[in-house]
Amino acid sequence: MRDDRGQARNAKGKHVRPGILPAAVLGAVLVLVGCTPTPTPGPSTGSATPPDPVSVGPGSPGPASSAASPSAAAITGDPEPVTSDLAAPWSVVFRDGVPLVSERNSGRILELAADGTARSIGTVDGVAARGEAGLLGLAVGGGGDLFVYSTAGDGNRVQRFPVTGTPGSLSLGQPRTLLDGIPAAGNHDGGRIAFGPDGMLYVATGDAGRRDDAQDRDALAGKILRMTPEGTVPAGNPFPGSLVYSYGHRNPQGIAWADDGTMFATEFGQNTWDELNIITAGANYGWPRVEGIADRDGFVDPVQQWQPGSASPSGMAHAGGTLFIANLRGQVLRSVPVSDPSTSTEHFGREFGRLRDVTVAPDGKLWVVTNNTDGRGSPRQGDDRILAVPLG
Repeated sequence: MRDDRGQARNAKGKHVRPGILPAAVLGAVLVLVGCTPTPTPGPSTGSATPPDPVSVGPGSPGPASSAASPSAAAITGDPEPVTSDLAAPWSVVFRDGVPLVSERNSGRILELAADGTARSIGTVDGVAARGEAGLLGLAVGGGGDLFVYSTAGDGNRVQRFPVTGTPGSLSLGQPRTLLDGIPAAGNHDGGRIAFGPDGMLYVATGDAGRRDDAQDRDALAGKILRMTPEGTVPAGNPFPGSLVYSYGHRNPQGIAWADDGTMFATEFGQNTWDELNIITAGANYGWPRVEGIADRDGFVDPVQQWQPGSASPSGMAHAGGTLFIANLRGQVLRSVPVSDPSTSTEHFGREFGRLRDVTVAPDGKLWVVTNNTDGRGSPRQGDDRILAVPLG
């Protein structure tokens, strides 16, 4: 069974809210440093092993698919080293400008100094690391508390930690568990958490090998959950009394919002397609009944899909009208224009190995986290590392 894992095609109008997908702006062609435009072969049914790594569905742009809005953020320079010698890092966030990094297997949360030196601010108790499970996603709340997704002996959980001290001497306080008992396994644990523009905490959970749970709205596995910072069900959730925001997911691991509030998520498929989805409240994304673009009533199709060998999309960030996606098996950073999310451009192909997470730093640079020490990569001297990529 493969690890954290897409191809490209537009969703049909019935699958997205009006106004979600603005018309593509075919302006000046984006020229990027060290990147290669993704090819766009013909459509695929998604029902058999695909012959090409990326496809574009009906209604998608053709040869001009690498064009982007003139205002879209682009990579403008070479990656610069931030830090090195991390052990299976999974998530990086900024708290009052200070970067915090989770290490999956050690359970440590690290604080990075300006010179890249790492120090532990604490270890999350009870982390049961195995396979893809362990200390995973981080998110910072409005009051500075650190929200953490991790695997314990009885399942995955979401906890809220106070953080005390000043930069260079931060310390992790005692946690309050907001949600536990999320199904866990050696793979398909999801784990990405992020605060949305509405101030709510969104939590991506994997199916943990319980495929049918993804279609069961009473189960926590295979979902994107939405909760208040206190862990309660907020107003506006699609199912009364439920944390479930969307369902039919296999292993979502990236969450980001465009400037207009459109929510995107990356997702590992099984053997056929990995996905980039637009997430809407109450929508069913099909797993395990469909994988990739199926064009079936009742299920939302991805706006882009890739073959797993060229993708395995994990963390994702939005900057200036562009989505940036870290890919594990594909060992590539992808940029996707929000104005036309059926297209993408590849950067740094196999240059840095497996890429786990990506986020925008306070100075506007894109931080990219490698993941070659996670047991599936081929570590190089200095791995794992964080790189800063200039954007313009």
